[in-house]
Amino acid sequence: MSLAVCVFCASGPVAPEHLALARDLGAGIAARGWTLVSGGGRVGMMGEVARAARDGGAHTLGVIPSDLVHREVADDESDELLVVDGMRERKAAMDARCDAVVALPGGLGTLEELFEAWTSRVLGMHAKPVVLCDPNGHYDPLLAWLDGLTGTGFLSSGSLGALTRTTTAGAALDAVAGALLPS
Repeated sequence: MSLAVCVFCASGPVAPEHLALARDLGAGIAARGWTLVSGGGRVGMMGEVARAARDGGAHTLGVIPSDLVHREVADDESDELLVVDGMRERKAAMDARCDAVVALPGGLGTLEELFEAWTSRVLGMHAKPVVLCDPNGHYDPLLAWLDGLTGTGFLSSGSLGALTRTTTAGAALDAVAGALLPS
């Protein structure tokens, strides 16, 4: 079964270990014969995951708002590049075309996309696995804060359980496969 994995990650300059993680994830998607759905930029981690996926033979779909075509330097090498009106249309198109979500380290945009996918899963709006791949503790302070909210009425342990946490690209993809593919 071929799956489409949506990857959220940084589109700006980041440390080499983050770029390597993006390449590992893209290569892993390709090795499994899956499709990559990305934010459609060719810079930063976003560009690295797409290049690695394509280099491994994966089909790549990039979705980018028209206002970001030049800012994020649109990935015109994508097998499909969908230019949409805005961020809401971008997320809707990415969501409609994927079977799972994997978030890598990133900033505000990545956090916003992760939280929307995660919240929608918690609310039962979809059953797609939502996986956080964080080998270097990028999200540790945020996750510690969220863990502290359990039992306060603001966040349930079930909500936390709807997010799968991993520390390697391979483990992230194994989590997707374990949730969606027959054993």
